[in-house]
Amino acid sequence: MNQAVTPAAGGGGISVQATQAALRRLAWGVAGIAILALLWLLAGELLANNPTTKSFTTFGLIPTLEAFPELWGAGKIQAASQASLYRLGMGLGIAIAIGVPIGVLMGRIKWFHNYSNSPFQFLRMISPLSWMPLAVLVFATWNGSIIFLIAIASVWPVMFATAAGLAKVDPNWFKVARNLGAHPIQMLTKIIMPAIAFDIFSGIRLALGVAWIVLVPAEYLGVTSGLGYAIEDARETLSYNHLTALVLTIGCIGYVLDSVLVMLIKHFSWHRGGTN
Repeated sequence: MNQAVTPAAGGGGISVQATQAALRRLAWGVAGIAILALLWLLAGELLANNPTTKSFTTFGLIPTLEAFPELWGAGKIQAASQASLYRLGMGLGIAIAIGVPIGVLMGRIKWFHNYSNSPFQFLRMISPLSWMPLAVLVFATWNGSIIFLIAIASVWPVMFATAAGLAKVDPNWFKVARNLGAHPIQMLTKIIMPAIAFDIFSGIRLALGVAWIVLVPAEYLGVTSGLGYAIEDARETLSYNHLTALVLTIGCIGYVLDSVLVMLIKHFSWHRGGTN
């Protein structure tokens, strides 16, 4: 009889506990943002009350929030975000398409890993923005150059995370699959990809952070669209409230994208509650 009650308590208890944990995380997050907003508000007041910095009062929280309706009504936030997200998506897509297969080869083929690890590590340590002059010469458009910079910046986390994930897979899984007659495509789709999905999404999350950092300064040069260009334009016109509003927009978009990847990582994690 006692066991008849525990499933209800245990089954319901898990979901209740998960809900409570999510609410606690939300509360901590809201509190942290509130503290940040308060500090920003106080900094704005200090700027306004100091005669030497009074011209920078539009950096404050209130002018920044007031700039959002103006920018949104003019369509600047939507247009800039769309251009930047297109470049980000293309660059990350190329990085994933290249990084995952090469990572699988590095994780499965020892001689390939031995030959390629040092060159890849060397290339990984080159600052992505240092490729800018070469990208401008090679690609006909600034759009292509920026996508290249994003791809070359984000391919390494995807590649090495994939290789590291595959290296942790028990070799006996492949032996059993071969004994059961699995062909290479089945090995890839039924064993390799499910086993390393967590690591791939973890690598993509790291790649997103790098790509998002590279994207904005890359858009300072040459292009006439995107969040980086919009920030540069706001700086040139001394529209500091627009500048901080765009910076806040970058943070919000990046946070949403990162949160989506965190959910995917938790879904594919072998340590999530559903597998215990």
